[in-house]
This record gives sequence, structure tokens and C-alpha cells, in this order.
Amino acid sequence: MAENSFLDYLYKIFEFKEMILIADSGSTKTDWVLCDSENIVARIKTQGLNPTIQSTEEIYAVLNEELAGKIDSDAPESIHFYGAGCAYENANNRMQAALESVFDTKDIHIHSDLLAAARALCGHEEGIACILGTGSNSCLFDGKEIIDNTPSLGFILGDEGSGAHLGRQLVSDCIKKQLSKDLREKFFNRYQLDTATILERVYRTPLPNRWLASFTPFLYENRKEAEIQSLLKHCFNQFFQRNTMVYRKSWLPIHIIGGVGVNFAQEIKETAESLGLSIGNIVESPMDGLIKFHKTN
Repeated sequence: MAENSFLDYLYKIFEFKEMILIADSGSTKTDWVLCDSENIVARIKTQGLNPTIQSTEEIYAVLNEELAGKIDSDAPESIHFYGAGCAYENANNRMQAALESVFDTKDIHIHSDLLAAARALCGHEEGIACILGTGSNSCLFDGKEIIDNTPSLGFILGDEGSGAHLGRQLVSDCIKKQLSKDLREKFFNRYQLDTATILERVYRTPLPNRWLASFTPFLYENRKEAEIQSLLKHCFNQFFQRNTMVYRKSWLPIHIIGGVGVNFAQEIKETAESLGLSIGNIVESPMDGLIKFHKTN
């Protein structure tokens, strides 16, 4: 049976139940799930969509080429799109217009990636939700909405605990001889770097935050070294001090989403414990949590 015919068959089976289309979009890819209150009907991947840097026409082109042929335009009765860049009205309007051009429903909701983290991690309970990936962010969630947020400020002024922050600290410690000679040489040799190359890459080329975050595998591989342990816990200590403890609710669980959170879960938990904090869920992606949230909403 052809893919589209099979999906049409599934739609007919579940047509008495409300179909929801959920999207989780990052800079490189978007995960889409079509589901009802009991079943997942389809999972699809497309390229990343960011309405802050893409026009309505550009977004529509991606949706039309990569998604429209796999989901009938009248299948979802409501759409919840969560994504990076979906924090401002103008950008959200562009995303909504593109989705309305592809799907028949007008019941479309555009949400930030931080709300995705909060709903996926906390469900309908109060808690602190954090993102620890290339960048970092956090919020206080009351079970329904975000009621407080510490701005991330990017990797220069903030993003403590993120991949970019960890990489920045590693590079700085190597150049300033804060790590042992063996570790410094191991790092420089692996990535074929010297001080001049690092300065050029950070200050004169695009997306230095992603470049700095690309060194987290080195930290992961050498995380048993005492010096790397110290570096990691210093960065995570800064994250908690400057991003979660400001909410003054130390009894709430701190939930974390993102690759840095998953890879360095042990160091994060140990740092939190030293500060009298409690870590809750740590997951890499919000989608499973979002599906559960919307099924029970």
C-alpha cells in the first residue's frame, strides 16, 4: 500500500477523534507528529524552520515540498508549532500565515521552544524548566504557563552551562594555561588549533557559538580528568546561580532538556546537590513530553 494511501486509511479509522499536529523545530530540523488522544498516526521530519530569519514564502516552500504531500491538508483539526525564533508577534504571524497556506484549520498556535521545554518536562505541574544545548535558557512554570524567565543573553553575556559556554571555558583555559600541558596539547592537536586560529574563528567568522559548542565531545571524552570535572562543575554552578536560583524556589524540581543536559547529567546532578537543589527529568528532546501533554490537555 502506498504511503499516502496508508495514511488516508489511518485518517478514516481515527476520523472520530480530534487530530492534533505537533511540531518541534530547531535550527536544523523540525519533528512533526500527527496524533489523537490515543494514537500516533504519523511522524515526519523536515528541515528546520525559524520565522525570525525566514519569510512566510520561504517557510511555505519548505512546508509545501517536505510536509504537505505526507499529511492531508484537512487532517489536523489543530496545530501546535513550537520553535526557536517563535517569541515575537511578527515572527509568529509569519509562521501562522505559512501554516494556514498549507492546512485548512485556523486553530493554529505558535509557541516558543522554551514553552515546549516547560510543557514537555513539567506537564501540568509546577516546576523549573531548562534548556541546556548549544545555548541555555530557563523558566518558572506554574503548570499552565511561564510566569518568570531569566533571559539567556547569548553566549557572550550569558548562556551559562550551555555547549557554547563549556567550549568557551575550555578554549580560554587552554590558551591561558589553566589546564595541564598534556590536556592542552591533546586539545590543540586534536582540532589543529593555535591561539591565532581560535581568535580568528571566534571574532571574525559567523556562528562562533556553534563552533565553541562543537568542543563538548572533547569535554565528554575527558570528563573523568579532575581538571575537566572542575571546569564542568564551575560552568554548571554558574548556570544554577544565575539562571534558576533567581526564582527563589529551591524546593521545586529543576528539569532539563538538551544534549548537554543528557551527556553531563552526572556532573549536573552533583553540582545541583552541592547547592541544595533537586534535579527532576533530563531528556534530549521535548517531543514525547509534548505528545503526552496534549493528549492529556
